[in-house]
Amino acid sequence: MSEEYPQPEASTSASTSSMIAPEPVPAKLKVADKWLKPNGPPVGSTFGARLLDDEKDVFEHNAWDHVTLPEDFKLKAEEIMELHRSSPVAENLRDGYNSKPEHYWNKFYSNHEDGFFKDRGWLRLEFPELVECSEADAGPKIVLEVGCGAGNTVFPLLMRNENPHLQIYATDYSKRAVEVVKSNKMYPRAEHGLGELHASVWDITSKPSTSAGEQNTINSTEEDLDLSKLELSDKKTYSLPEGIQPGSVDVISVIFVLSALHPKEWDQAIHNLYTALKPGGLLLIRDYGRHDLAQLRIKKNRLLDPETPNLYIRGDGTRVYFFEKEELEGMLVKPPTLTPTIEGETEEKQKMFEVLQLGEDRRLIVNRKEKKQMYRIWLQVKAKKL
Repeated sequence: MSEEYPQPEASTSASTSSMIAPEPVPAKLKVADKWLKPNGPPVGSTFGARLLDDEKDVFEHNAWDHVTLPEDFKLKAEEIMELHRSSPVAENLRDGYNSKPEHYWNKFYSNHEDGFFKDRGWLRLEFPELVECSEADAGPKIVLEVGCGAGNTVFPLLMRNENPHLQIYATDYSKRAVEVVKSNKMYPRAEHGLGELHASVWDITSKPSTSAGEQNTINSTEEDLDLSKLELSDKKTYSLPEGIQPGSVDVISVIFVLSALHPKEWDQAIHNLYTALKPGGLLLIRDYGRHDLAQLRIKKNRLLDPETPNLYIRGDGTRVYFFEKEELEGMLVKPPTLTPTIEGETEEKQKMFEVLQLGEDRRLIVNRKEKKQMYRIWLQVKAKKL
């Protein structure tokens, strides 16, 4: 027996009873736990956790979650919508806004640069599937953030990442936004050295013939844009970001991006996202809902086209659309573009995505000084590629 490992002496019952049990080893924190705020909502909460149970308490806080809209809310909102329809953008200006949207986003990020950055700490609550990709034992994962802006999603994810095999791709059709991301000290790796970030210019609505960053014109006819009418062939029908192969992405986040598109561009955008995802991959969407406060505050001469209700131009020239849940769902449950329907195939098999979540986040914002109540309405979708 080696002297370096001597055997303990026989213990008496007295000495045994006086032994102190070893302290339990604390469980290792998961990455998701590190997103928690000390006084924030617990894991498992969605859309926030502050509920207004008694109307007399409404001015006790600045915001309330999961609220029910007042009975007269829709009627008042429709009155505002009628004012919008009666004073749209001048017809001679509409094509300019639609043909070069990236021009206005470049101006936006040139003016704001990284001053527009906001740490989306709510990602852990609303999109835990995204955070799961950054766990140490998650294995090789590819995450694609479309419309990355100043990096509001990718940098919080990279900063807390523990997965050495995580590859994050950040895209935007504003080259200025991509420059802002690349100038961040965490690009392409955070100080911990785990995972890698790639950033490139990409237009989510682009077709194969469209070069990176070049915007499709909206003046095409409906038939030109209806991909389902094209004949099946070997011709490529999609456009993907630099470094992304078809069927390779685990999770795509599209946060306040689809609202920046013209409705005629939706089909191509969803087709591109569908192509990038691997089977079973997740598409995560968050965007503006119909009659959100931002829509009700819009003044006259901002409705882009009376024929396309709910699509507006902001003061800085960028477009914004306000969705109904059914519109987002309708994009996702169409058959895959250019994929023939097999006779006898179930309806479920003919869809691009299975919609796992289609939620409306209604939040009451309170101005306690002026005793005003205002409503934010956001939509959230989680969809799995079939």
